[in-house]
Amino acid sequence: MDEKILVIDDDVRLLSLIRLSLQQQGFSIFTATNGQEGLALFHQVAPELVILDIMMPGMDGWEVCNRLRQISPVPIILLTALGSEENIVDGLMGGADDYLVKPFVVSELRARVIALLRRARLGHDQPDILRFGGGELIINRTEQKVFIRGQEVSLSPIEYNLLLFMAERAGRILPAQLIFDAIWAPWSDTQPQCVKWYIWRLRQKIEANPKQPHFILTEQGKGYRFSLQ
Repeated sequence: MDEKILVIDDDVRLLSLIRLSLQQQGFSIFTATNGQEGLALFHQVAPELVILDIMMPGMDGWEVCNRLRQISPVPIILLTALGSEENIVDGLMGGADDYLVKPFVVSELRARVIALLRRARLGHDQPDILRFGGGELIINRTEQKVFIRGQEVSLSPIEYNLLLFMAERAGRILPAQLIFDAIWAPWSDTQPQCVKWYIWRLRQKIEANPKQPHFILTEQGKGYRFSLQ
């Protein structure tokens, strides 16, 4: 791995810890202790991924994320002590690709970095076929067809869009509100509670055992996650 990663955080000790952990994986790490310095360094090194603290003096992470999104699709992981669902949804809807609530285990951050960079590489290729579970689940994006264990599954347009939305973000925890905002139009009369119902319907159609799902996992108190396996 030779990807460049920019880490922006005002906690110098945490910066050192993250740098050491990611350098051991072969990444080139660049660090900044405030938002303005981070933006300047971003233009200099053109990193493949940004790890960004939210609560920083001066220009906070929200503003940095917003400015980065105006100029680049670079993957962004937010580090935040603000762990409420509302804060997380705000971050993801504001342009972040993933988040991690402080305090966190550095090995989890490392795993998320690797997974996000993997998805970014795949995104450059724009694969028409998504495969999960060793080919047990196949999503053909060109023909908008889904196959489970070799058999085509009949899905409604909303079910298909929901499945594709989650599959394209496999490995990421997706709050129910984020899913609702992405799939249902803002003028829809449907309520966010419908996400739970449609998740249940999808599980009935694609899971071998809907009560012990393999693909669509529930993250208690956080949302849902589509398995990378």
